Amino acid sequence: MTKNDFLNQLKSRLKGFSQKDIEESLAYYSEMIDDRIEDGASEEEAVAAIGTPAQAAEQILAEMPLAKLLKAKLKGGSKLPAWAIVLLVLSSPIWISLIAAAVSIVLSLYAVIWSIVLSLWAVAVSFLLSPLVGLGGFVFVIAQGNLGGALTLLGSGCILGGLGIFLFKPCVYTVKGGWWLSKKLFIAIKYCFIRKEAIQ
Repeated sequence: MTKNDFLNQLKSRLKGFSQKDIEESLAYYSEMIDDRIEDGASEEEAVAAIGTPAQAAEQILAEMPLAKLLKAKLKGGSKLPAWAIVLLVLSSPIWISLIAAAVSIVLSLYAVIWSIVLSLWAVAVSFLLSPLVGLGGFVFVIAQGNLGGALTLLGSGCILGGLGIFLFKPCVYTVKGGWWLSKKLFIAIKYCFIRKEAIQ
């Protein structure tokens, strides 16, 4: 496949997007092909190394903000016949309920992810504060003359504080993991729009 064929096919897959977005994407892939040719590859080899226009379009769409994807989808969509509009209106109680259910599921997944992260942090912080509570209890109980109880409170507070320090690294990993899962979930939702656009 030649460079022009690749760029023309890529352009046809980006219909509905602004002229500026299309031109930026085409310029990026044109420059990428030119760089490979300058490094000694033939035009066909340079194009083949990048992949197919469908793969390039999917990559472009994956990096595009969701708002732009939705705008392009609405702008580039074909007009529906009257019977399809009537069918959409009549079936709206069903598909609106399904969309609401899907949104609720996604939001609850986000809530579960971040509630686990916050719960672990709450445990770690409470453990880290335990030595202060143990020290306060030590002073209070030793003032009453109970040395054994005072030492028990102080020791328990120190042990829990050590556990809090031990939990700090897993807490940091849960934040990173929560962010990674949230990002993957968002990308999965975005791909519902991208796949359809890229394979056309």
